[in-house]
Amino acid sequence: MKRIIRSPAVQSAIGSTAAWYLRLVWYSSRRVIEPANLYESAQWPVVVAMWHGQHFLTPFIKRKGDQYRTKVLISRHSDGELNARAAENLGIGTIRGSGSHGNDIHRKGGATAFPKMIEALAEGYNVALTADVPKVSRVVGLGIVKLAQHSGRPIRAFAIASSNRKVLNNWDRTAVNLPFGRIALVVSDPIIVPRDADDATLQAKRREVERELNRITARAYEIVDRTGSTPP
Repeated sequence: MKRIIRSPAVQSAIGSTAAWYLRLVWYSSRRVIEPANLYESAQWPVVVAMWHGQHFLTPFIKRKGDQYRTKVLISRHSDGELNARAAENLGIGTIRGSGSHGNDIHRKGGATAFPKMIEALAEGYNVALTADVPKVSRVVGLGIVKLAQHSGRPIRAFAIASSNRKVLNNWDRTAVNLPFGRIALVVSDPIIVPRDADDATLQAKRREVERELNRITARAYEIVDRTGSTPP
């Protein structure tokens, strides 16, 4: 079964189906964007920060126009291949690799992905990545902060929530978005990381990204649920 799933033809079919499904979710739902002038006011390109498990609809933050071109960091794991196929079907470029809290960053491709993300930002692409490192949910790693530092581009935290959803009981509390509901896209103000930031400043910025992701995620769920309920 694993060999079948990993075959290029099957992965391509699954990726296409996933992209079709996500389009159904997005276009069948009533959408709210906060701030409403996001696309007119942002200084593109930006580093897009998001939480693991809350990321399925992020390809739809892209709009027509060169300033909205986006590439996303996706792991080289077999599950990541399916995500990559779906993203490419939705018009999003991919950079393969992932971060790590341990010593396996080279195995996971993070070391080679980092300069590719810097290059993409320099070429005018927005670069999207999950801010929390795999298996450590809702704790921002330093990688995204260092990306902003070395690229000179601001971080903007993005949260997308849907009123119709199924929340999985896994490490990142994955929210599977369902169609025919309400969707909220909430975005933080820019977070600037100075090029000459020392270790203390980098840690402070890391905590700021974490606070903003938690704040806007709570706000997105408040909008779609029309309550003050705690997000997944």
